[in-house]
Amino acid sequence: MTVTVDVMLPYYGDVDQMKLAVESVLSQTYPHWRLVVIDDGYPDPEPARWFGDISDPRVAYQRNEVNLGANGNYRKAVDLVTADWFVMMGADDVMGHDYIESVVAAIETPDVDVVQPGVNVIDENGTVVLPLADRLKRMLSLKPPAGGIVVSGEPLAASLLRANWAYFPSLAWRTTTVRAIGFRQGLDVVQDLALILDITASGGRMIVFPEKVFSYRRHSQSDSSVRALDGRRFDEERRFFEGEAERFAGMGWKKAAGAARTHITSRLNAASLLPKAMTKGGSPSALARHIFS
Repeated sequence: MTVTVDVMLPYYGDVDQMKLAVESVLSQTYPHWRLVVIDDGYPDPEPARWFGDISDPRVAYQRNEVNLGANGNYRKAVDLVTADWFVMMGADDVMGHDYIESVVAAIETPDVDVVQPGVNVIDENGTVVLPLADRLKRMLSLKPPAGGIVVSGEPLAASLLRANWAYFPSLAWRTTTVRAIGFRQGLDVVQDLALILDITASGGRMIVFPEKVFSYRRHSQSDSSVRALDGRRFDEERRFFEGEAERFAGMGWKKAAGAARTHITSRLNAASLLPKAMTKGGSPSALARHIFS
């Protein structure tokens, strides 16, 4: 049976980088995909004009009449999925030419709910970089063998809570699993980790393979970077980790609960941003509160 993958692309931001993201989908070696771009009311007529010139029937573009915000646009995207598997791609990220082909091969593994491929981190100019946060993630993340490894249960939850090494826009998701669980409301920066942990807690499985077929763009003006400097990101993360520690302790997953209470990479990320917060108008006190709380 032919597997079709829906690529959902909630969009608000840089027009040129969005075009690069779309072009990377158009260049896939695997032909059975559908791309749905959901413009969350970005104040520029160029996206609508540009998509009007794309004749590929696999590409659909729509614009929200009211801005839904990131979390709301993610939930709308899930509602629009028609395939058994989908990707929630970032509007500034780039697929390797063989990304979907590689994901489809991994999907053949029985009873998996999430696929995590290998990922390169790139900057604003498309140069491969490895910032401190990503170096820490790689040090503490799973080391899958060639061909991949299937992980689940407490080992997966504890590993993610320790380092959050999953790159949300690169993941492929089983549609029925995500619809059964859904994105938590009220989260702006950890909704992806929350979803994976909810899937894990309900018995879901993830396959992780090492081949790098996706480029995740990290730049200083992203919403999460701005929220990090003023402390909002870490206020949300701290509340989230406290809740996860309580949940997993109640399930008897002691290692996962301990990893949530410690949230070591989150604290180290806040510590690495302290000098920048002091010089760029951030909130050093908010970061310090997160580091030592």
